[in-house]
Amino acid sequence: MKEIKILLDIDDIPKKWYNILPDLPEKLPPYLHPITKKPITPKDMEALFPKSLIEQEFSEKRYIDIPEEVLNAYIKVGRPTPLYRARKLEEYLNTPAKIYYKREDVSFTGSHKTNTAIAQAYYNKIEGIKTLATETGAGQWGSALSLACSMFDLECVVFMVRASYYQKPYRRVIMQLYGAKVYPSPSEITDFGRKILKENPNHPGSLGIAISEAIEFVIKNENAKYSLGSVLNHVLLHQTIIGQEVLKQLEIIDIVPDVMIGCVGGGSNFSGFIYPMLGKILRKEIDKKIRFIAVEPTSCPTLTKGEYKYDYGDTAGLTPLLKMYTLGHDFVPPPIHAGGLRYHGDAPSLCLLYNKGYIEARAYNQHEIFEAGKIFAKTEGIVPAPESCHAIKAVIDEALDAKKKNEEKIIVFNLSGHGLLDLKGYQDYLEGKLPK
Repeated sequence: MKEIKILLDIDDIPKKWYNILPDLPEKLPPYLHPITKKPITPKDMEALFPKSLIEQEFSEKRYIDIPEEVLNAYIKVGRPTPLYRARKLEEYLNTPAKIYYKREDVSFTGSHKTNTAIAQAYYNKIEGIKTLATETGAGQWGSALSLACSMFDLECVVFMVRASYYQKPYRRVIMQLYGAKVYPSPSEITDFGRKILKENPNHPGSLGIAISEAIEFVIKNENAKYSLGSVLNHVLLHQTIIGQEVLKQLEIIDIVPDVMIGCVGGGSNFSGFIYPMLGKILRKEIDKKIRFIAVEPTSCPTLTKGEYKYDYGDTAGLTPLLKMYTLGHDFVPPPIHAGGLRYHGDAPSLCLLYNKGYIEARAYNQHEIFEAGKIFAKTEGIVPAPESCHAIKAVIDEALDAKKKNEEKIIVFNLSGHGLLDLKGYQDYLEGKLPK
């Protein structure tokens, strides 16, 4: 029965983050300067990020030490997190597949986002920064950074995508309780926000616009830096604490998965979950074929329908150009409830691995994913975030495929967050009011 809940001791928490860059099948295409279009240097990024995070962004070291202060903060907010066996879901599906899920929903703010928020707040603090500005979609990243800033005595300014600002008011309240200033984006706080609102006073916003506003705020405010919740290498690096814990937990029960699944918006939770395992494959330490499935919404299908090319990370074109699968930096997705997946591009390292065939991708609509969330809540007792419901839908499809083929498939997925502040979406689904 030890498979029901696989726990780690505090002493088992990883002491290093894993950096996949030295293990990639080819070198990551360089970031390009937004004006000169030439490869950027670490110096070019100092206006936005502290030097320690820039060093991590370009590092070729396979493992990077986690500072003691960060480890202590991780433990305080709930690390290490448990791995569960989804026996009730397996019974409901009548599948020979074994299903396991990593519970990142148990953190103080209810998602994986604290893994990088704490690290980023710490590094900014030790370099004397006073204020961090950021964007947030559904509010999970904004909540995590607000908490991290409160832990390290930093001011926090959050530009929240306008559609989510009104869809999810209680996430805004959480940020404000932690001391953050939260603005609906596009906002009246920045020149770019005012420009967008003048063109369309009812603009629903996008992560690209919110990023532009946060960057403009940083450029105009002394002793402020920008903090990003996904996409860049240092963010994915911090999230690999998830996948390293999963490796230890799977070793305890002596299994190697056939499939690993996660939802993808910018790519941080999925990459943090799979990279330690995928790294073993890239280094030829595992010869078993493992499928890695990235799941996104049909309304924002970056991997499944995007173009692999250089694009800006924000709408205003203030960020470096990144080579990634993109729908275009001016793309404005519909205001779906999975606000954390409404980004026009994806992490460059993830996109390279997808392009080379190491990762699969699929997309689902809102009706499909909320139905999956309902099934998971009924069977496992946990209400998952709409973002995580995308992963659960793929898990259910894989389990049913195993049933059809009578295969004893082992499926492991990342439950990236809980949905207790997303009940309006579930209500709309149950009442038949949810648009696709």
